[in-house]
Amino acid sequence: MPLVPPYIESLRPYEAGRTIESVRKQYGLEQIAKLASNENPLGPSPKAVEAMSRTLGGLHLYPNGGLDLREVLAREFELKVDNVIAGSGSEGIMSNIIRAFLCDEDEVLTTEAAFIGFQVLARSRGVKYRTVPYRDWHYDLPALAGAINDHTKIIYLANPNNPTGTIFTKHQFDQFYQHVPERVLIILDEAYFEYAKDNPKYPDSMHYRYDNVITLRTFSKIYGLAGARIGYGFAHEELIRNLLKVKLPFEPSTPAQAAGIGALADKEFLHRSLELNARGLRYLREGLEEIGMQVVPSEANFLMTVLPSEQEAARIFEELLAQGVVVRPLKAFGLPNCLRISTGTDEDNRLCIEAMRKTYAANAGASRAD
Repeated sequence: MPLVPPYIESLRPYEAGRTIESVRKQYGLEQIAKLASNENPLGPSPKAVEAMSRTLGGLHLYPNGGLDLREVLAREFELKVDNVIAGSGSEGIMSNIIRAFLCDEDEVLTTEAAFIGFQVLARSRGVKYRTVPYRDWHYDLPALAGAINDHTKIIYLANPNNPTGTIFTKHQFDQFYQHVPERVLIILDEAYFEYAKDNPKYPDSMHYRYDNVITLRTFSKIYGLAGARIGYGFAHEELIRNLLKVKLPFEPSTPAQAAGIGALADKEFLHRSLELNARGLRYLREGLEEIGMQVVPSEANFLMTVLPSEQEAARIFEELLAQGVVVRPLKAFGLPNCLRISTGTDEDNRLCIEAMRKTYAANAGASRAD
């Protein structure tokens, strides 16, 4: 009898992007532009930090399982508390969904090269994991609808999608949903919701509220709380009731919950973050296209570039690192010839384009020589 099931043995653990300190230590650099992990370059919401600090005197007491945050979110979105769950990042809730609803004979369906965190969690359950290819770097919803079978239990859709940054539209989702049986759960991962919500074509899942749709959102991105690990979800009360059975009893932590509540109240920080991101997306896209790189249009806080080969993507990644610019290679996602570049401060973005001009020009010349 094996110690580890084969489906666990074959997994690779999630690998985070390079840290500033590791790059500084390796290359002896002072200035590092970390554009690998889709973090908010403005840092955390000040109101979130203030709210978190007020909880520190009570760290000897157990948390209340996110109840305070659930109540705030219920008021904010005009729901019952029974429709809301809070957890350690949206991935924490994702893990609970996998545990609560998948049986051995069930199958998971999504796009190829989906968010790597979901890939790891879904495959860790040992059920069949099926995918369909992208269509022009977008979810191919008609193909996904056609791939649903009697064993399909969960369909995972990220909108905007990580790592491509693309969205599917209201019309596309409406057409897709007509083909989804009621017994199939749809996870709508909206980690980058705030960046796309003002696009009139974007299907905000809270306008649907279907009984078999679970919405996941996070404070890790635009609110700058990636280190606090705080996320939340909305769903039919029966789904939430079963998720509460399998979640860790005291997650999220008291400081994380307070930070989430504080962040929700910080509208000025949200506005500044959106402005900086819009400026960064425009600057990076124009700069990358100017030097001849293929850039996928994005509705999130990052851009994906498509290189001619895995070797060229790896070489550009390493050469950017040596210049203090950290981007994200996407081989682990299933896109070995692609790089993902987060938006940063104006200075970070400038450093990125300057380094990319040197690196890409040199690589293009080397490729022609080859």
